[in-house]
Amino acid sequence: MPITLRSLANAVRSSVRILQKLRSGPGPKPLNAPRAGRQAPHATDASPAAYPGDFRGSAGIRYAPQPGGSPDPGEIVWAWVPYEEDHSQGKDRPVLLVGRNGQYLLAVMLTSKDHDLDGNRSGDYVDIGTGAWDRQQRPSEANLGRILQLSPAGIRREGAVLDRKRFDQVAAGLRRRHGWK
Repeated sequence: MPITLRSLANAVRSSVRILQKLRSGPGPKPLNAPRAGRQAPHATDASPAAYPGDFRGSAGIRYAPQPGGSPDPGEIVWAWVPYEEDHSQGKDRPVLLVGRNGQYLLAVMLTSKDHDLDGNRSGDYVDIGTGAWDRQQRPSEANLGRILQLSPAGIRREGAVLDRKRFDQVAAGLRRRHGWK
């Protein structure tokens, strides 16, 4: 098998993850670890077998960012997100943490695709603008139509803390769309 730059990079990332686990012991990974691209995570992180499914029901919305420690609601982080139609596949993407459900963090996906084109205002998307979570500084929207349940251990990189005003706009959208508190 020929060695490619991609296979070499994947081997280095895997080695770094193993060393981080050995050094830090059990518990959540550091939030400032480098983003792992679009590959599927290890089974102990957020693999399809470990994904508990999308959240259904009502939840309390919390804004409690505390950068530098464990992931908290109000932060935009990077995580492996399974595709809605097939949880065995997915990709790394930014998500906004909005609350908790037991051991899981609740999150909404961010997208740089503009869903308000042609007057399509379904109420499923809230514009949040630009921020440090996107290196290209593209405007983002929060997708309110799908609520993810993520293990804190599956979050690999802190992107940014969303300011309170923009978080409150997303929270208002979640209350309208899902009847949350």
